[in-house]
Amino acid sequence: MTVESYEYESYESYGGRVAVHEQVVDGFGTVRILPLDAKADAEVVHGWVSEARAGFWGMNGLTKEQVREIYEHLDTLDTHHAYLAVRDGEPVGLLQTYEPEADRVSECYEVEPGDIGVHVLLAPAGEGGARPGWSSSVFAAFTSYVLVGLDRRRVVVDPDERNEKAIARFARQGFECGPVVVLPEIDLPDVYLPEKRARLAFLRRETVIGR
Repeated sequence: MTVESYEYESYESYGGRVAVHEQVVDGFGTVRILPLDAKADAEVVHGWVSEARAGFWGMNGLTKEQVREIYEHLDTLDTHHAYLAVRDGEPVGLLQTYEPEADRVSECYEVEPGDIGVHVLLAPAGEGGARPGWSSSVFAAFTSYVLVGLDRRRVVVDPDERNEKAIARFARQGFECGPVVVLPEIDLPDVYLPEKRARLAFLRRETVIGR
């Protein structure tokens, strides 16, 4: 995968929010990555995470208010962040970033300086059905932002080992498959995460931009 262009400046869009990243992806359009607004974006995010295809995201069955509360809590953390990707005014994906050393994944692999963890949820295909190049175009903006905009050396992902579609998608984007690990259960007053068998995968900066 090659990142054709990237920007470091901020842009105002989508209800006056300032984008952390803007990128023109050839043949796709302009993708802006905005800080997620838990209240304003609750409806669209709830719609995505409630679909059967998003079962591995872990929010099926939650109300819109519960989804909002989860992202309001995330917004209080310095190590975890959520973003909404918008293409020419249309929401196209959800990006979550986190510092691996502040996450349970750090118990399962050796964190390197410059690592960043991500979770990605793409918008549904919509009435037109599958759209060729859609996933790779949104991923191009995401990887450009985290590797170049945030100046990181390597991205780590931890999809559920049963989520074959996600694992295949990461592989197509240049990620190298790592081991299957068991992410431990987290049971805290504000956060509960069940134990999860995950397939780790890694994408190095030089794979994407050649340096």
